[in-house]
Amino acid sequence: MGCSAYRVRFNSAKALSFLTMLLIFTYFFYCLTGICHSAPRTLYVDDDRRSLLERLGPPPGNNGSVSPADAQAVQPRSLLQDSSSKNNNMPVSNTFGKKRFPQAIIIGVKKGGTRALLEFLRIHPDVRAVGAEPHFFDRFYDKGLEWYRNLMPRTLDGQITMEKTPSYFVTKEAPSRICTLNCQTKLIVVVRDPVTRAVSDYTQTLSKNPGLPSFQSLALRNASTGLIDTSWSAVRIGLYAKHLENWLQHFPLSQFLFVCGERLVSDPAGEMGRVQDFLGLKRVVSEKHFYFNQTKGFPCLKKPEGSSRPRCLGKSKGRPHPQIPTGVLQKLRDFYRPYNRHFYQMSGQDFGWD
Repeated sequence: MGCSAYRVRFNSAKALSFLTMLLIFTYFFYCLTGICHSAPRTLYVDDDRRSLLERLGPPPGNNGSVSPADAQAVQPRSLLQDSSSKNNNMPVSNTFGKKRFPQAIIIGVKKGGTRALLEFLRIHPDVRAVGAEPHFFDRFYDKGLEWYRNLMPRTLDGQITMEKTPSYFVTKEAPSRICTLNCQTKLIVVVRDPVTRAVSDYTQTLSKNPGLPSFQSLALRNASTGLIDTSWSAVRIGLYAKHLENWLQHFPLSQFLFVCGERLVSDPAGEMGRVQDFLGLKRVVSEKHFYFNQTKGFPCLKKPEGSSRPRCLGKSKGRPHPQIPTGVLQKLRDFYRPYNRHFYQMSGQDFGWD
């Protein structure tokens, strides 16, 4: 009886050990096949196809689009290999939109109101814009088109990609470079009374360099003769007619919109209506989005949903201007008058700066 009981206990232990090993084997089998993961793996093949095509990118000059032939060239096997290597079998995230070259560019002018215009435009759901100034067509052209395209935000079909770099307007090479990329690009120029613009430009520089010479010593070649120094950039930028002549060698006038910087302050909704029409957008940005900030002296955006405060431009905007001798300002007005009138004729708009 003792030996029989021992054999029963031995056989029971053996059976229990076998069952334990079977359970362990089953557990490892299911884990290796991925069934025991705490979260199910999801593979969005269509989205991965789109994401891979975006990473491959179109050839320069294709304006960010992918042809049907290109899409067919990417096989599902490549997508599965690409997605399986991500994040050690973590779920594949969905990617929306494509990086496209800008269909519209705010090309100028410095201290005219370009930052305000860009911020107002970014309210529109069909506008996606780069926040910082890329300076591609004036400073970084040698980096290549792919570098430029990768700076752009992703956009969905029907949305417009935009950027703004005010120095493009006064850069001799910028028009031909932009046209080489896309001669159908829409161009927005924010202009402002060139005398006021020059003082604002000087004010900005003075804030960064307190030791800057006086405005009048920079604006005048000779105080006694009163000749204006057009080599000073603050004066040269205001020669709008001369800069526009350079652009019209590459683009027709119909592709330009000239936004009045003064009206962008006094009637932001009205000017934004013109901008939205020019871009072919529904008029979404309207009076309800703005309020006038008495302290800064220009309009701000009302508090958007989910935000605790209204949105105004930064401290660098709305600086008080230094006092400039009246005689110096009058010399500048006399100097700019013929250029302004020529610009009115070229643009078809009288901005009333005289």
